[in-house]
Amino acid sequence: MFPIDPRGNRDERFGETHSQMSGSSRDVVQAASISGGVHIHHGVADVLAPAGEGPPRQLPAELRIFVNRVEEIRNLAELISGGSDQPVGGAVQIISGTAGAGKTALALRYAHHLADRFPDGQLYVNLRGYDPGVPLAPFTALSRFLVALGVPSAAIPDDVEIAAAMYRSLLANRTMLVVLDNAATAAQVRPLIPGGSRCLTIVTSRSQLSGLAIHDGARRVTIGRLTESDSVKLLQEVMTGYRPADGVEQLAELARLCARLPIALRIAAERAAIHPRQPLAGLIEELRDESALWDALSVGDMGEEDSVRPVFAWSYRALSAECSQLFRLLGMHPGYEFGIDSAAALAGTSVRRARQLLDRLVTMHVIEQTTPGRYEMHDLLRAFSIEQLQVEERPETRAAALERVLDWYLRAADAAQALIMPQRNRVAIGPPRHDIVVQPFAGYDAAVDWAEHEHGNFLPAVQVAVKHGFDRHAWQLALVLWSAKAPSTPTAEWLPIGEAGLAAVRRVGDAQGEAALLQSLGFAYVKVNNLSESLKNHRGALEIRRESGDSAGQAETLNALGSAHLRWRQLKAAEEHFAQAQSLYRELGSVHWGAVVLGNLATVRHQAGRYAEAAADIEQVLAVHQAQGNKRGIGNALHLLGRIHLDQGNAGEALRVAQQAVELALDLRSHVLEGYWLLTLADAQVALGRPAEALPSYQRSAVLHRRLGDRIRESLAWHGAGTAYRRLGREDEAADFHRSGIAVFREVGHTWYEAMSLNGLAAALRDSDAGLSVVHWNAALRLLADHDDPRAVGIRRRIEGHLAETRD
Repeated sequence: MFPIDPRGNRDERFGETHSQMSGSSRDVVQAASISGGVHIHHGVADVLAPAGEGPPRQLPAELRIFVNRVEEIRNLAELISGGSDQPVGGAVQIISGTAGAGKTALALRYAHHLADRFPDGQLYVNLRGYDPGVPLAPFTALSRFLVALGVPSAAIPDDVEIAAAMYRSLLANRTMLVVLDNAATAAQVRPLIPGGSRCLTIVTSRSQLSGLAIHDGARRVTIGRLTESDSVKLLQEVMTGYRPADGVEQLAELARLCARLPIALRIAAERAAIHPRQPLAGLIEELRDESALWDALSVGDMGEEDSVRPVFAWSYRALSAECSQLFRLLGMHPGYEFGIDSAAALAGTSVRRARQLLDRLVTMHVIEQTTPGRYEMHDLLRAFSIEQLQVEERPETRAAALERVLDWYLRAADAAQALIMPQRNRVAIGPPRHDIVVQPFAGYDAAVDWAEHEHGNFLPAVQVAVKHGFDRHAWQLALVLWSAKAPSTPTAEWLPIGEAGLAAVRRVGDAQGEAALLQSLGFAYVKVNNLSESLKNHRGALEIRRESGDSAGQAETLNALGSAHLRWRQLKAAEEHFAQAQSLYRELGSVHWGAVVLGNLATVRHQAGRYAEAAADIEQVLAVHQAQGNKRGIGNALHLLGRIHLDQGNAGEALRVAQQAVELALDLRSHVLEGYWLLTLADAQVALGRPAEALPSYQRSAVLHRRLGDRIRESLAWHGAGTAYRRLGREDEAADFHRSGIAVFREVGHTWYEAMSLNGLAAALRDSDAGLSVVHWNAALRLLADHDDPRAVGIRRRIEGHLAETRD
């Protein structure tokens, strides 16, 4: 398995067996410690799947109880298959119908039935076209699909049309099923329709989406309310085992009052099931009274979906005061999915009580439990809850609830940072105005689990804070989340959070907060290979900190600037900034950060070919981090020590320390560290004459960096793979990998790495096309001309030697 190449094409050049190529880094480390080669042969790999995973399988679970819809399923099958046993390629199928009619249930039922016919995977997205909040933008949905298909966040085009073209290219030769749920308009759907003839797209909508039928050839099945008999059957299925048999006539009357819509029928059936001793006639009378009230309030132009409101109101009024208030407040939750703790903060109650209330709401079918401890609400019920919130809660009550949940996110993120990134400065968030309880995390893994579960709510929380004037919460949460996000979260996904936080802190006028966010943005931009934005933000932070006389802050930013220059191998600028930072840290007496900066200086010296200096520096750094028990610091030091051993000709020792570094990355659950440190492990395997063993390491590194959006380091893995294939005598494949690396390095402007890949390409072509080798070696020399450090001088001499041999 290997990811798609930079142009979006298949890249199956690794061609390894699935068992060898899809394993974790721990498997790679274990294999690396065993002498002997790994057998490599050509096989077909699914390049769209990340390492260790199959193709995307995004379909949600289908409902346990599903009644009839036989005719609709038959119509779907006929329209999709054209009368054959297999789905027609390129088909677009619309399932339209009123709100609550069961469109999603039908789509998922049929999609699961078809899933095995689409071996390249299934994509699913809820477009939230009718949600009370903002519908999901086509670009957002495209981005999610592209990431699922292996495209790094940083490589996704900003233009929706270009992104859609990339998406269609990826699916052109794939057999995939795409489910687009809850679409509002044809414009929301059209960019998400694959262009390939082997894909099937199922769209659900309350609208007829006539534009798709006219311009895109979509076929439509419209579903209405259930028949009376099917409605009765659904009621019976839900209530079976909870109530004695109720009369069919009474069940038919209950179904009529529920407008024979599945969502209302399930709610009513659950209400009846939890009151087994209450005669059904009494429940029917209550619902009849509620329907009369809604009829009286109706202005006569309400849509068909409004027929479920009496059922919602009937069920809602049966809730206790606590339950009904929580139901109302949940409409304010920043994200679509929520946990017990954030619900407790909204309600201003204990976690234990919130769990009880949520269980009651689940029982009444007004919210759904998606996974243990996680919940969501149907868009109709969310709209209903917001209506009740506006009517029944005073503005100050709503504001207090929102402030509580933002306080909870801020404090929970702060607690997570203390375990995920304890070495970073904590934000002075101050005491909450409300009584907020954040349950302590059991340890590092628990904090990372929290960050992964809540990841989808972080940006909405910052956006809600901005919208409602909670700018302090917005900027502080954005800053804390830079250090509290899950270690394997793509950096590009934090950038909109950071930019929103920066605008908020500027409105507040907190200069130190602004400097901290500018620095975090500087780090983020360098991780997505945008040097100019990185330097601009870091310099802005440095200016603020110099004006305020913040020595510690200046040292941080100088170190950050050095890191940005180092990423582009601007060694002189990097060393100057690191030296200034080191001087300040000595004055401040900071042992930890002094070691961090010394480690960065060691990296500069190593890259410059000053190996003895680098080795002496990194031994000091390793001792400090070991004394402090800093796994991240230890791993960084071991990784650099491995690089130094490699350059000094001690490949065995390089492999040993690289294995230790990768193990630490796995313990930290950091794909960033794992992917980067695997490059050293793989290079050591090649140096030991075991290039076949290095290929899984390079492959794993490339896939991780692609997920993270780090195109430079992904291309470094390609370059390493090219070297490994050349050692295996497979020069054509080696040349392909080097060419891919050259394209990326040239695009992002990294001249050093471009020169290294040109050197590798020239070596791969030396026997088959000596003339082209000369062209590439000369190109590499031109790129290296401005580098005067010992490593660059040595490489130029070797290339000049190759050119001399070619002339002879």
